[in-house]
Amino acid sequence: MRKSLQSYRKVSVESEISVASPHRIIQMMFEGALQRLAQSRYAIENNDIANKGIYIGKAVGLITGLNNSLNMDAGGDIASNLSDLYDFMLRRISEANMNNDIQAIDDVSDILKTIKEGWDAIPPEKHHMASHSEAM
Repeated sequence: MRKSLQSYRKVSVESEISVASPHRIIQMMFEGALQRLAQSRYAIENNDIANKGIYIGKAVGLITGLNNSLNMDAGGDIASNLSDLYDFMLRRISEANMNNDIQAIDDVSDILKTIKEGWDAIPPEKHHMASHSEAM
C-alpha cells in the first residue's frame, strides 16, 4: 500500500511539473524542501538514522537546485545574497546531519520559509517574467 501511495504521489508531482510555470516549479521546490526538513526533524527526534539521511539528502538536493537556478548575471545583489543564504543553509543542514541538531533544521526552515513568503508574494501578472532563474 505504501509503495502504491508513493508511486501515485510521484506521478502527481511529475504531472504538475509538466504543466507548471517556472514560478510554480520554484514554489514546489520550496515546498518540497520544507517538507523534507520537517521529515528530517521528525527522524532526528525519533532516532531514525536511515530516514534522517534520506530526507536530509533530499532537502540538500532541493536547496542546491534552488541555488543553481539563480541567474547571477541578471540577479545582481539579490542573487548573490540568496546564493549566500543557500550556502549557509547547506552548511547548517550538514551540521544537523552530523550532530542530530534539531535547532539547525529549524534555522534552515525559518530562512527558507521567509524566502518562500517573498516568492509567493510575487503577483501573478509578474510570474511569466519573474522566474527564479531570470529574476535572480
